[in-house]
Amino acid sequence: MRYPTDGAPIGMAVVRGQSMMPTLRPGDRLLVRYRREPRPGDVVVARFADGTLTVKRATERRDRGWWLLSDNPAAGVDSRHRGPVRDGDVLGVVLFRMWPRPRRL
Repeated sequence: MRYPTDGAPIGMAVVRGQSMMPTLRPGDRLLVRYRREPRPGDVVVARFADGTLTVKRATERRDRGWWLLSDNPAAGVDSRHRGPVRDGDVLGVVLFRMWPRPRRL
């Protein structure tokens, strides 16, 4: 992990499961900017209240946190099942899919 000049760390994440298909597939490697404030529409790395790490789409900011949804609702657990995710549990914003074919998200 390296730290850019704004102090926000950059790291990698790996997609598991099919909840973000067709945007992301299992095994995709993602470049993540941690401690970055998401905007509606961003793909984020977050932690559900039970500690599960997840990759989801931030759809809107609510009073109690971010509403996160799967791109493939039939295959994923998201805020429809768990409710909003606290601001502090939205860990970072996905910048690029690095592998298998680099692509900006």
